[in-house]
Amino acid sequence: MLVPLAKLSCLAYQCFHALKIKKNYLPLCATRWSSTSTVPRITTHYTIYPRDKDKRWEGVNMERFAEEADVVIVGAGPAGLSAAVRLKQLAVAHEKDIRVCLVEKAAQIGAHTLSGACLDPGAFKELFPDWKEKGAPLNTPVTEDRFGILTEKYRIPVPILPGLPMNNHGNYIVRLGHLVSWMGEQAEALGVEVYPGYAAAEVLFHDDGSVKGIATNDVGIQKDGAPKATFERGLELHAKVTIFAEGCHGHLAKQLYKKFDLRANCEPQTYGIGLKEVGLDYQNPYLSPFREFQRWKHHPSIRPTLEGGKRIAYGARALNEGGFQSIPKLTFPGGLLIGCSPGFMNVPKIKGTHTAMKSGILAAESIFNQLTSENLQSKTIGLHVTEYEDNLKNSWVWKELYSVRNIRPSCHGVLGVYGGMIYTGIFYWILRGMEPWTLKHKGSDFERLKPAKDCTPIEYPKPDGQISFDLLSSVALSGTNHEHDQPAHLTLRDDSIPVNRNLSIYDGPEQRFCPAGVYEFVPVEQGDGFRLQINAQNCVHCKTCDIKDPSQNINWVVPEGGGGPAYNGM
Repeated sequence: MLVPLAKLSCLAYQCFHALKIKKNYLPLCATRWSSTSTVPRITTHYTIYPRDKDKRWEGVNMERFAEEADVVIVGAGPAGLSAAVRLKQLAVAHEKDIRVCLVEKAAQIGAHTLSGACLDPGAFKELFPDWKEKGAPLNTPVTEDRFGILTEKYRIPVPILPGLPMNNHGNYIVRLGHLVSWMGEQAEALGVEVYPGYAAAEVLFHDDGSVKGIATNDVGIQKDGAPKATFERGLELHAKVTIFAEGCHGHLAKQLYKKFDLRANCEPQTYGIGLKEVGLDYQNPYLSPFREFQRWKHHPSIRPTLEGGKRIAYGARALNEGGFQSIPKLTFPGGLLIGCSPGFMNVPKIKGTHTAMKSGILAAESIFNQLTSENLQSKTIGLHVTEYEDNLKNSWVWKELYSVRNIRPSCHGVLGVYGGMIYTGIFYWILRGMEPWTLKHKGSDFERLKPAKDCTPIEYPKPDGQISFDLLSSVALSGTNHEHDQPAHLTLRDDSIPVNRNLSIYDGPEQRFCPAGVYEFVPVEQGDGFRLQINAQNCVHCKTCDIKDPSQNINWVVPEGGGGPAYNGM
């Protein structure tokens, strides 16, 4: 039995989390986390310690080879591949020659793709109307829906009425990694240049400030930041338009948000993590998403499904859950954002693949119109495709996200999950989200953590090795692999903060919120106190640390291309 992840709705999770938690009442003594006066150096990455100030890099050739394309796409997920396929479909139909290059950090297309996944096939069928003849891996239509609220020992069934977003009639259960791999084959057949194993590490800009393209990451750098004899610079890819389809919490998108102030008129994004639908807006720093998942599997209504099965794979990935309120500005000179990078997930539906694909289709159509326009006028060298955002707002994607915009924030009222269910029944099922107000979220997820002294430690049961498992043996099943001798791609803006702030105030939540065991606090070699150890080779690229770090000190950047998990149809 394949059990890579399990997902609960936001509503179901909050009910589950209300279960009685065993408590450990040992008092927290902040002084026991005191650090030594000398902070050990952890981060060696050039984004923190520039190479032009490092004598070890003197005389190293830093020139990069550059390629020119019409469109460059970052990320070969459902959105990026939909954009690539649609661009080439239009080029063939109109007999135009358009060069489309797509870079993907995974060693193989689909190897970093992780999802449930129950697919709403609308956008997919629009892109591939002959999908059956082409042999697309949509083989399992949904035949039954079950939704419920878990108490400590029981399950309360909740009917799924027609029209509710949780209704999956007409959808397909798919292994999204396999579907993405198939889409990659279709893209290559149309002439898209697909480059797996090349991680986009840097956004390039023209002198006028518009996006020029991207540069892939350098390779051949020692763990201490020094160049190896095999050092090679990355490749520059220049384009008239660059599409950023990195997925949830993309590290280049973060830079673009700041550069172009794209989040000025939207709310902060909020997140979940796809072990199950554990909202990353939780407050107790002692909570471990991984161990909550293991405990959940032992619930009397869940365990029978898993008994007798064999654990064959494991993975984790952050999810955008902010919805309509958290969508940023999508276009800027030289580029645009599509898919889960800006965040088009329908939260109560627990689906974002169909909206991601549609955003890619609309982006491609808008870009093609500008590239082939005989009256093209641009104020910047990089084209500003404002038509894309206009088209998206006039599409079913915008209407769908708007209609469910208040369901998730309604869970945070005085009645909690029950208030959310009442709200959904009245304002969505009856009024279809047409209420004349929009509820707000409660701020960024990293701001939600309370100091450890205000919370009770959580005592989790030991894994039994049959239904529940330990963390490291699980990570081993993700296929994760990185070149060991390279700077850690989990960078710290200040190496002193993990001990002096996170450990002393929050009891080091990074050692619990990471679902891959990347962060450990270990005793210092001399004297008293602790230091943070980063096991970067364990990283499954979920981005949880970058999202939930209460000090916002962790900055996730790409490792050498090809590194990371190797999911097989997850």
